[in-house]
Amino acid sequence: MITAAQAIPLLISALAFAVVILFFFGVLQAYRRLRYKRELVRKVHASAETWESPEKLDILLAKEPKEGKRLLYLLSSFGKRILPEESQEYARSRMNFVRAGLRRSNFPTLFFGIKGSLALVLPAAFFLARFWIREPLKANLTLGILLFLALCGFYIPEIWLRRKITKRKQAIFEGLPDALDLLVVCVEAGMGLDAAMNRVAEEMELANKPLSDELQLFNLELRAGKLRQEAMKNLAQRIDLEDMNSLVTLLIQSDRFGTSLAGALRVYSDSFRTKRYMMAEELAAKLPAKLMIPLILFIFPGLFAAIMGPAIIRLLEVLSHR
Repeated sequence: MITAAQAIPLLISALAFAVVILFFFGVLQAYRRLRYKRELVRKVHASAETWESPEKLDILLAKEPKEGKRLLYLLSSFGKRILPEESQEYARSRMNFVRAGLRRSNFPTLFFGIKGSLALVLPAAFFLARFWIREPLKANLTLGILLFLALCGFYIPEIWLRRKITKRKQAIFEGLPDALDLLVVCVEAGMGLDAAMNRVAEEMELANKPLSDELQLFNLELRAGKLRQEAMKNLAQRIDLEDMNSLVTLLIQSDRFGTSLAGALRVYSDSFRTKRYMMAEELAAKLPAKLMIPLILFIFPGLFAAIMGPAIIRLLEVLSHR
C-alpha cells in the first residue's frame, strides 16, 4: 500500500510532467501557427508582385555580385559552345525549362555550361586525388572511374531538371480539379472565358502557384494580341499534361462550334472527377501487392522470431539436458 506521504511526491511529479508536456505542445502549436501566418504573408506579398519579362530578369541578373556574374558568364559562354542557340536541341531544352518554371532567357546555355563543367571537373578532381592515394589503382579501374564520373557530371543536372518538371506537373495536376470547379462556377455565373480564366488565376495564387502562373501567362498572351486558340495551345504545351490537353481541346471546340461552354465544362468536370476516383481505386488496388515485399522482408521475420523463438529455445534446453 502507498501511504499518503508517498503519494504526494508521486502526484506532484505527475502534475509537473503533465505541465511540461502541455507546455511543450503549446510552444509547438504556437510555432506552427506563427509559421503558417508567415507563410500566408509571404504568399500574399508574392502575389502582389507583377510578372516580370525575361528581359527584366536578365537585367536583375546583371545586378548580381561581380564574382557570381563572372562565373555565370563563363558557364553561359561554355554552354553556348556545347549547344548553339540556332540548333533544334536548344529550342527543345528551352521548352523543358519553361515546363520546369524557369523562364530566364539564359537558363539553357547556363544549364549546358554546368553540365559540361561537371563532366570535366569531377574526373579531373579524381585524377588529381589519385596521386594522394597510397595504393596505386590499376589503369583499367582508373579509366572506368573517370568515365563514370564524367557521365555522372553530365547527367546529374539532367536528372535534377526532370525531377523539377515532374514535381511541377504533379503540383499542377493536384490543383487542376479546384481550378476546373472555379472555372465552372465563373462561367455559369455569366463570365466570359477570358474573364473566368483571369479570375481563376487570381483565386489560385495562394493555393497553387504553378497553375496560377500558367493561367496568368495565358491572360498575358491574350492581352498581347494572340488568338485565343493559339494561347490555349501554348498553355497546353507549357503544362504538358493529358488532362490539360483534353480541357484545351474541349474549350477550342466549344469556341469553334458555338456550343454551350458552361454545359461542356460541367460534363468535363464530372468526367474528370470520375477519372480521379478511378485512379484512386487503382492505387488502392495496387497497395496489397506493394505491401507484400515489406511484409516478407521486415515483418514476417520478426513475427517468426517472436512466435517460434521461445519454442526453439525450450527445445534446445531439452536436447542439451539429454
